[in-house]
Amino acid sequence: MRATEIFRFALHGLSANKPRSALTTLGILIGVCAVILLVAVGNGSSKQVQANIDSLGTNTLTVFSGGFGRGASTAGATESQSTALTLQDAEALADKSGAPDIYSVTPITSTTSTATYEGTSTSTSVVGTYPSYFQASNSLVQTGSYFDAADVNKARGVVVVGTTVAEDLFGTANPVGQTIDIAGESFDVVGVLKSKGSSGPTDVNDEVIAPFTTVQDTLTGYGSLSEILVEATSSQTTNAAESEITTILDKAMGVTSSSSASTSTASSTATSGGGASLARSGFASRLGGSSSSPFEVLNQSQLLSASTSTSHTFTVLLAAVAGISLLVGGIGITNIMLVTVTERTREIGIRKAIGAPKGAILGQFLTEAVLLSGFGGMLGVLAAFVGSAFTIDGVKPVIEPLSILLAVGVSVLIGLFFGSYPANRAASLRPIEALRYE
Repeated sequence: MRATEIFRFALHGLSANKPRSALTTLGILIGVCAVILLVAVGNGSSKQVQANIDSLGTNTLTVFSGGFGRGASTAGATESQSTALTLQDAEALADKSGAPDIYSVTPITSTTSTATYEGTSTSTSVVGTYPSYFQASNSLVQTGSYFDAADVNKARGVVVVGTTVAEDLFGTANPVGQTIDIAGESFDVVGVLKSKGSSGPTDVNDEVIAPFTTVQDTLTGYGSLSEILVEATSSQTTNAAESEITTILDKAMGVTSSSSASTSTASSTATSGGGASLARSGFASRLGGSSSSPFEVLNQSQLLSASTSTSHTFTVLLAAVAGISLLVGGIGITNIMLVTVTERTREIGIRKAIGAPKGAILGQFLTEAVLLSGFGGMLGVLAAFVGSAFTIDGVKPVIEPLSILLAVGVSVLIGLFFGSYPANRAASLRPIEALRYE
């Protein structure tokens, strides 16, 4: 029997019970759609995290104060001492002779305050820093300009605002050139930053950036720094710069080998902004997790590597879970094909009695199974493309072409595998027994 005739018989067999065939196809459709769409969600989540980290720069390191360290007393016992970051620490890091792999060092002081414009107010993060902050944190201006070194030297009341602050205070109006009030002091808006995207519960666009000296004069006073933003000469020298930071600050803070500072890598959700909005959770301390380490260093390149590995595991897990629905769909094909063989036993007996070879019967039922799974797979791909047009829990799915080929290929193989037993059972029926079947 020719292949075209086998195909025609298979189509006729499927069309004989359309609702049953449609429901079987639906099972494969759901499985294929789930595999492609869940992999797309994992892929989209991975790309979003990577974009958030890249927005700060993979050659950027952030130094946080550990709060309190342990220093040796004259009696040999240990005593607590403050290890707050200072301008002197930042100046030590900026010394090229001791840190050749460090490109720039930016001290940061920050606080939370209320910004007001013509009766409208919003609570926001106020970051006091230097012009180098904008390059190191990859904070780009959308409208207006940055403040410069002269503004820092003269402690001028100028600010660059994030998009959230601009929208809250000014709506659709242009904030540049307007004057806002922060803690009773007037500040002229000279620029608005581009949106840095979303980064979990923290809105990294809800910030006001002002000259370091201005914020010290009006808000924070001349105390310790909130953090120090360090930019390595390149992404390849980030680890070397991290070692230099540790060595310099260990010496500056009088840290001994027994009370060494922590070098930290965050394994939780990445943030895309700099300044006070950076995550401080998930740090791996060189003290074995002790909270008394004098300082912590967040290495963006290590964070990127850790998040990529986590996202890959997450994507594989999603695909494995979705693959179960494909397996269920395959079992459904076996069930339906067994029912079909039972219902058409007499038909099979007649065809074999008039000379139909075993291969023709086997081919017909295998073709029916593959048609069900293959058609369901193609519909599943279309459904996945429709689903990927929507944002799922804040994540824009990114379909991976390989997942399409894999899902459709697996659906066809499922048809062959799960259809082989019913097809072989039909082909093995003895004509005399089939003809007697009622």
